[in-house]
Amino acid sequence: MDKNFKVKVNDSSSYDFKASDIKKLDVLNLSKSKLHVINNNKSFNITLEESNFLNKEYVVNVNSNRYTIKISNELDVLIKQLGFSVGSSKKENDIKAPMPGLILSINVKVGQKVNEGDQLLILEAMKMENSISSPKEGIVKSIHLKIGETVEKGVLMIELE
Repeated sequence: MDKNFKVKVNDSSSYDFKASDIKKLDVLNLSKSKLHVINNNKSFNITLEESNFLNKEYVVNVNSNRYTIKISNELDVLIKQLGFSVGSSKKENDIKAPMPGLILSINVKVGQKVNEGDQLLILEAMKMENSISSPKEGIVKSIHLKIGETVEKGVLMIELE
């Protein structure tokens, strides 16, 4: 079954893609954050500048033009159509690893007040740096890891109160 994705660019333009569309692209990985893509005989140099894996938001530079993109899958679209908000269910105090990776930096301390969206730490996974942000306002209760430590998916990283 072909997965569908909705991509919003700079909060203004929306595009629909299927996983099979993406597989048709001629992609060359130049480094962990740089790609060269050929599509319809046009060449594109792409650099990933920022990534927020949990919010599915990325900042990319395509041929010297900067774009902010937000990727939604079928479930995200359905939740929005039903009028539900992911933010309304953010009552969880435990910040768990969304994927296995290496902790590059921890940007908070125990007792520190954080706001929703504040960067808590950077997790490197699949050769990409992923910003892990606070899902809600709170105070850092405990930190269960150290810089340089590897974590598995689902491991408790930070507790909020």
